[in-house]
Parts: sequence; C-alpha cells; structure tokens
Amino acid sequence: MTAVTTRSKTGIHPMTSETKVSSTNTKKVVLVGHCGPDSSYLRMAVMKADRSLQVLMADDTEELEALLKNGHADLLLLNRELSWGFHDSEGVEMIRRLRALHPELKMMLVSNYPDAQAAAEKAGAVPGFGKREIGSPRVGQVIRDALA
Repeated sequence: MTAVTTRSKTGIHPMTSETKVSSTNTKKVVLVGHCGPDSSYLRMAVMKADRSLQVLMADDTEELEALLKNGHADLLLLNRELSWGFHDSEGVEMIRRLRALHPELKMMLVSNYPDAQAAAEKAGAVPGFGKREIGSPRVGQVIRDALA
C-alpha cells in the first residue's frame, strides 16, 4: 500500500492506493514547499523509512495552517526556499515563526547546505538532510528518530 495525496476544492485528502487512511494513530509527515519531483522522491523516502506513515503536502501557508490547526502534522519537512504562496520565503524563517506558535511540533529542513541546516537547528528544527541524500539509509533513520 502506498500513500498518495489528492486535492479537491475542500482541501488535501490523504489517500492510500486501497482506501482512505483514517487512523488517528497514524503519524503524519507534511511536505512543505517542495516541487513536484522533489515531493515524489521525498514521499518515497518517507514511506521507505516507515510504511505506516501518512504523507501530506502543503503548497501554501493556508494549507499548512489548516493542517496544523486540525492536528494533522507530526513532522514537517520544509524546503530551504519557499515559493509563492507562503508568507515566509525561507524554511528557516518558517521554522523560527512556527516554533513560537507550536513548540511541540517537529520540523526538519531539507537542504544540501550545512549552513542552512545549522540555522534550522538553531531556530528549533531537528537535524535534517540534504536532497542528495534522499533514498539513503541515513534519511530513513533521521525521519524515524524525529518521529520517535
């Protein structure tokens, strides 16, 4: 069973290839601000880390705030640079802002740049990984550690 997300006028709907995931015990990983190809690779990496995880996407501030408001996020995987649709232009800025609003929320930066990773951790993120590492055993471990 693989997780996919679909969209409708009413928002984001997490789905599996067999049926809608409705378990409240299912941990949810939200991909924030990633392009289509990166989202596909990240989704595969998350599922490889733990097939029971549910993968959601937030392509703008409104979608992310709705997910957070409804408690539909256990871990955010933020892109280093956020495109239009977000109030913050960088993932580190968003981490800093969200840390003040949601101190319990786990966030992780996806970036190949060590200085960006250091800034994200200083802002309150858990240790992240770079896009070049996607698919490696380390990424799966980092995701599992963050959700433990």
